[in-house]
Amino acid sequence: MAATFFGHPRGLATLFLTEMWERFTFYGMRAVLLLFLVAAVSTGGFGLDDRTGAAIYGLYNAAVYLAALPGGWVADRLIGAQRAVMIGGLAITLGNTLLATSSTPKGFYLGLVVIVLGVGLLKPNVSAIVAGLYPEGGARLDSGFTVFYIGINLGAFLGPLVIPLAQSYFGLRAGFGVGAIFMAIGLLQFHFTRKYLGEAGIHSAPIHAAGSTALVPRRKEWVRLWIGVAVAAALVAAVSAGIIPVDPVSLARAGTYVIVGMAVLYFAYYFFIADLTTDERKRGVVLLVLFVGCALFWSGFEQAGSSLNLFADRYTDRTLGWLHVEIPTAWFQSLNSLFIFMFAPFFAWLWIALAKRHLNPAAPAKFAIGVILMGSGFLVMAAAAAVVAKGDKVLPYWLIMTYLLHTFGELCLSPVGLSYFTKLAPKRFVGQMMGMWFLATSLGNLIAGLIAGDFDANNVGAMPGQYLHIVYFSVGLGAVLLASSRPVKKLMGNVV
Repeated sequence: MAATFFGHPRGLATLFLTEMWERFTFYGMRAVLLLFLVAAVSTGGFGLDDRTGAAIYGLYNAAVYLAALPGGWVADRLIGAQRAVMIGGLAITLGNTLLATSSTPKGFYLGLVVIVLGVGLLKPNVSAIVAGLYPEGGARLDSGFTVFYIGINLGAFLGPLVIPLAQSYFGLRAGFGVGAIFMAIGLLQFHFTRKYLGEAGIHSAPIHAAGSTALVPRRKEWVRLWIGVAVAAALVAAVSAGIIPVDPVSLARAGTYVIVGMAVLYFAYYFFIADLTTDERKRGVVLLVLFVGCALFWSGFEQAGSSLNLFADRYTDRTLGWLHVEIPTAWFQSLNSLFIFMFAPFFAWLWIALAKRHLNPAAPAKFAIGVILMGSGFLVMAAAAAVVAKGDKVLPYWLIMTYLLHTFGELCLSPVGLSYFTKLAPKRFVGQMMGMWFLATSLGNLIAGLIAGDFDANNVGAMPGQYLHIVYFSVGLGAVLLASSRPVKKLMGNVV
């Protein structure tokens, strides 16, 4: 009898633990990255101003999501998903080691680049292997992804708890070292248990020429890859040597324009050049609306690791009463995963219960509700900032309530978005549309870093108004999405 994992293929345990430790490392490091960048040099940080640090934080997170696109291509065309996961895990381990040991900022930033490449290889392909364990698809595949999603959130919950503790006891860079150790553990267990994965993700797909059954020689794909690697390496070397001067804030702004331009060009191609039916074009309008909603949602949600993290560090009384123990700032980053564990089953039940009564909101309406909930979280922060502007610190429950509302928004928007990007896209465009989902997420992260950089630690009095601007914009956008959800739903046709 084949080994099983809670009634699923034993290989799911291999992937569960691999992804858990990758998310542990990623979210743990992300929770402390901006705090490290702006920490005083005397304490081991880089002493950057908030605007520059937030821009670097936004660029890093945006790059991680963008890297998933070439990472999936490399696995599909050249090396297979299993090898991509191994190489990606090694790169993440090496990158975190560089963060922990580099004595210069150049070495640290090189570590961030290596991590981006590693996550780009590992993240999309470990999910692809999960699907490969269930060739029959159906409900078992859905159930398998549910178990896998638990691993994601377990790692995302534990990382921001453990890594800040290592920093507290052993210094700021020690947290990055802990991330490297646990990613290495995840990689070792993947290596020694990958036999349970069978053929899932072990081979790359055959490459056919466009409009033909003829196979494209794989060496041509390798040439394309190495040209891309050489160009990227030359750019990194030029930046490191100072040949190409880089200002993180300007780069983040330029990156925003580039990604918006990529989205405009792609949707122009999709609507006017691709050979689509009328119904497919109508559904494309819905995809465009969801793309915009997704990008703007993440631009607010991803304040968690930037402006909200700085607010927790500087303006929140984190002392636990009579214990006189101070809560590490980054621990607040675990709240999102904790709330997902607590409330995801409720939301799953709620959508089914509403559907039975023919009251289940359509995807555009759920997106609108998610954006409004996210904006409501910043209304809480505006009230908290008003207290801070008077010279007082606030208690943690302000941040807790904000993260709760943001998590509710995520549960309305993120699973729905992933599902409908696959349902609404023509079958031949599903992979590309998943790439557009990553592109929207990347854009949101870039904008998040720029927004966070506008908060001035020397002008606390402006903070309530800045949070209110986010409220006005996000709630206003959500209201527009909600008002237009009915006509947008009609464009979806029979997709439910």
